[in-house]
Amino acid sequence: MKKIQMVDLSGQYQEIKDQVNTSITQILETSAFINGPEVHAFQKELETYLGVKHVIPCANGTDALQIAMMGLGLKPGDEVITADFTFAATVEVIALLQLTPVLVDVYPDTFNINIEALEKAITPKTKAIVPVHLFGQCANMDAILALAEKHNLFVIEDNAQAIGAKYLSKNGKKSMAGSMGHVGATSFFPSKNLGCYGDGGAIFTNDDDLAHIIRGIVNHGMYERYHHDVVGVNSRLDSIQAAVLRAKLPKLDGYCEARRNAARAYSRAFKNQQHIVTPVTVNNCEGICDVCDCHVFHQYTLKITNGKRDALAKYLNENDIPCGVYYPIPLHNQKAYVDERYREEDFPVTNQLVKEVISLPMHTELDEEQINHITKMVIGFVNG
Repeated sequence: MKKIQMVDLSGQYQEIKDQVNTSITQILETSAFINGPEVHAFQKELETYLGVKHVIPCANGTDALQIAMMGLGLKPGDEVITADFTFAATVEVIALLQLTPVLVDVYPDTFNINIEALEKAITPKTKAIVPVHLFGQCANMDAILALAEKHNLFVIEDNAQAIGAKYLSKNGKKSMAGSMGHVGATSFFPSKNLGCYGDGGAIFTNDDDLAHIIRGIVNHGMYERYHHDVVGVNSRLDSIQAAVLRAKLPKLDGYCEARRNAARAYSRAFKNQQHIVTPVTVNNCEGICDVCDCHVFHQYTLKITNGKRDALAKYLNENDIPCGVYYPIPLHNQKAYVDERYREEDFPVTNQLVKEVISLPMHTELDEEQINHITKMVIGFVNG
C-alpha cells in the first residue's frame, strides 16, 4: 500500500508535470514574473469557469478577504457577521480593518452558518455578512441573500474551501460557489482543491465599479503608475503560481469528482456505525448522491460521538494515518477574539463540534486499498 498522505500533492503533480515544467521554464526565460501573460490568461479562464464578470488575482486567500472588505468601503466600527466555526483568517481580516466581528453558531450537520442565529445578530450597525462555505459546500445562500437584501447588507463569500462546488437555489438556478454574493474570495494554498505551489488567492465579482476599485487596491492603490488614488496594498499572484493554476483548472471538476468518490467510499464503510456521523450534503440527499455537485469535499469530516475523538486522532497518527481536527477551539474562545458580548450558551453547536470533529485524508489520489485500511482502523478503534 502506498504511504497515506493527508494531501498527496506529489502524486497529483505527476499528471501535470510536463505542462507545469514547460510553463515555468518559459516564465524563467521571459522573466515575466509579475503580471505576466500567465496571470492574465488564468484570470480570464477562471472568469469563464465561475461564470463571473471579474476575477482579480491576489497574493493569498487572507488578502482576498481583506481586499474585498476594503473595496466595499466598510468603516471602523461596522459590524460584520460570520461563523464561529471556521479558520481564523475570516475574522482576522475583520479585526485588522478595525471592523467589529460578530460571531454566530453553525448547523450541526453541514457545519455552515446558522441562519436563525445570523438573523438574530443583525443590528443597525451590521454592514456585511461573510458566509464561509466550510469543508467544500455552500452555506444557505438563498436565506443569506434574502436577509442581505432585507437589511441592505453586503455579502462576502469566503470560498477558500469550496471552489468548484455548485449551489442549487430555490428557483432552480445553479451557481458556482463564490459567485452569488456582492463579492467572493478564495485561496489557492497548495492543499486547496485548486491549489498552486505557493501562496495565491483571488477575488470575484460581477460589479464593474467594485472590480475597478479592487484592481487599484491590490496594486498599491494605483490605476496609473505612481498615481495612488486609493489606499491600497501590495497583493499580486505571481506568474509561476498562475501557470500551475492554469494547468490544474481544466482538471478541477475531475479533482472534485475524485474527492466525491472517495467520500462516497468512506461513507459506505461508516454506514450504520453508532458513534460515527458522516458528512451530509446541503441538499440533504441520501448519502452523497450520484449526481452530487454541491460538495467538493475539501475535507471529509466525521463526528465521533462517544468521547473518543482525541484518542482516535492520537491512534491514527501513531499508525501512520494522518488526520486533522478542524477546528479545536471556537473563534469566540481564541485569545485574540475574546469579547464580553459572547455568551457560551449562544454557541452550543460549535462548542460540541470542537470536541467531536475529525477530518480524514482527502485528495485526488486516494485509492480503494488506502480507504479500506483507514476505515477499518477508525471503526476498530471507535468500537473497541
